Amino acid sequence: MASKALVRAAASAVLLLAPALVAAGDADDLSARQLATQAKDNLLDAESVHLKLTDRGAAASAAKTRPTSMDLALDQDGNCVGTLEMGSDGGSVEIVKQSAEVWMKPDTAFWKAQVPGGQGDAVAELFKDRYIHGSTKDALLRGMADTCDLAAFQKDLDTPDPSGRATLTKGDETTLEGTKVIPLKGTEDGTRTTLYVTSDSPHRLVSATQKGDGTDLTLTFTDYDRPVPTKTPSADDTVDIGKLQDELRSI
Repeated sequence: MASKALVRAAASAVLLLAPALVAAGDADDLSARQLATQAKDNLLDAESVHLKLTDRGAAASAAKTRPTSMDLALDQDGNCVGTLEMGSDGGSVEIVKQSAEVWMKPDTAFWKAQVPGGQGDAVAELFKDRYIHGSTKDALLRGMADTCDLAAFQKDLDTPDPSGRATLTKGDETTLEGTKVIPLKGTEDGTRTTLYVTSDSPHRLVSATQKGDGTDLTLTFTDYDRPVPTKTPSADDTVDIGKLQDELRSI
């Protein structure tokens, strides 16, 4: 699955935070640069964050094996909890990761989209309402685990495209989900990005949108530095990854 690619798409949507992409100019430009710099630094320094992403682009929506949205609380240690939803009625999957252990619970639509030969219903019934449990060493879980890596997201964010030449402009203060924010807008290669940064200090990115030809991304960032929940599924609610591997080999 392209879950890691979705995280990279999230990073690309906020690359305009990089001060190198903000042209020097008058006081308004300088204020936009200062807000962007502080927002970027606070996101890079966050030990954890709750990230929501929705991809309404045509390519994502049409692909059953590509996530179109994710709702994850994740931290720099690779712990996370949340859900991924796939495009074109490809179902959804819940994910929990603590240290090197991973639990995922797909729904019936997910199994039907992922398991070939019409055997998805049988697999879905066999593992109904239970988590598949394994480690990050398991190939079937490794891609899902990569989604939980806040440190990788931050690394992508801290490596801006040197070809970027977008200029951020600062809009008027507005309110977003009850929070006072300043919109910062930029356009590059026909793609329009709007970053919403908190008006009050510390200036943090709370939302970003990216729109253009075939691109329609929305992100929100909340719960900066709030610990990721540590509760894991009980043994009664889990099935070892080996049983799934055995079932897939028999198909």
